[in-house]
Amino acid sequence: MGDELQKVKLAAVQAASVFLDREATVDKACAIIREAGANGADIIGFPEGFIPAHPAWYGYLPAAGGKSIPLANKLFQNAVEIPGPATDALAAACRDGQINAVIGVCEKRAGTNGTMFNTQLFIGADGQILGKHQKLAPTYGERLVHTGGWGDTLTTFPTPFGNVSGLICGENSNPLAVYVMLAMNTVVHVAAWPPHMGGTRSMQDVITAVGPGLARTLAAFVINSGGIVTDEVIDLYAATDADRAHLESLKDLGSASIVGPNGNIIAGPMGPGEGILYADVDLNDVVTAKMGHDYAGHYNRFDIFNLTVNRAAPASLNEQHWEANSGDEADAPGAPNLEVIEAGGEK
Repeated sequence: MGDELQKVKLAAVQAASVFLDREATVDKACAIIREAGANGADIIGFPEGFIPAHPAWYGYLPAAGGKSIPLANKLFQNAVEIPGPATDALAAACRDGQINAVIGVCEKRAGTNGTMFNTQLFIGADGQILGKHQKLAPTYGERLVHTGGWGDTLTTFPTPFGNVSGLICGENSNPLAVYVMLAMNTVVHVAAWPPHMGGTRSMQDVITAVGPGLARTLAAFVINSGGIVTDEVIDLYAATDADRAHLESLKDLGSASIVGPNGNIIAGPMGPGEGILYADVDLNDVVTAKMGHDYAGHYNRFDIFNLTVNRAAPASLNEQHWEANSGDEADAPGAPNLEVIEAGGEK
């Protein structure tokens, strides 16, 4: 019989957030998860920052302008704590649908008041949180509200059909980040994308350029999930007639697609509007692709190339306690640490 990989159904979400409304967007995500599970999907990928929204307004509005600051405040107020009530609801939906999910969220640390991460949340089909990936380097206006993650969340996560991975937007073009996913033997990768990036670009053009090469390099299936542009955000974001015309043009473009391990697009891109894109795939195609080019195996030169990942995450506060009765005043907080240099040059 031998060792064979499974046949699975992949699902890519193309949808808009309920703008800056955490609870309503969680409800929407749960409905999408249950629908995909009922349709037999094994794993579903959501767009970047789906809950409660991606801060794409910075592509059009001044950072310190009258609209941007209130929007940033509302983003924090509706950001997701992991774990928390929002993740409990999402986990229940995954358990009900017997489906694995990778969900883009704006994450905040519990008990803090200002710092957020651009995060992908991984939940298993049993409703257990598998882990998360925090975007390493925020892009463009994201830098105003998001901090970067660290190497502790740059990893893959196990499922019954193999390891799954995820990267967010521009990370999917970062060769070193992509190599880590490859070296950790991903078979399904979720590339999460925002509805737009500002300027004159479309996400469909970016995804079409990145997705096939990403899948071929990984020798894995890639789920491209993207947001859509709505009339609500057009009215909110457009600062000029040119902005409005550009945003209006994006309404007719879809971005969700599913790519095979040889770089072949096997489903999509979707047309305009919301929906779930499906593809039934045979994971043995991953083996076939790697027989030719396994960049984490025979098609590499580890005697020449070496990549190290720092898995440590820095703490925001490292406390040291000084015992008042120790008798060693040199160890006291604030004690001077001096080197005295004599005029002759000797200590």
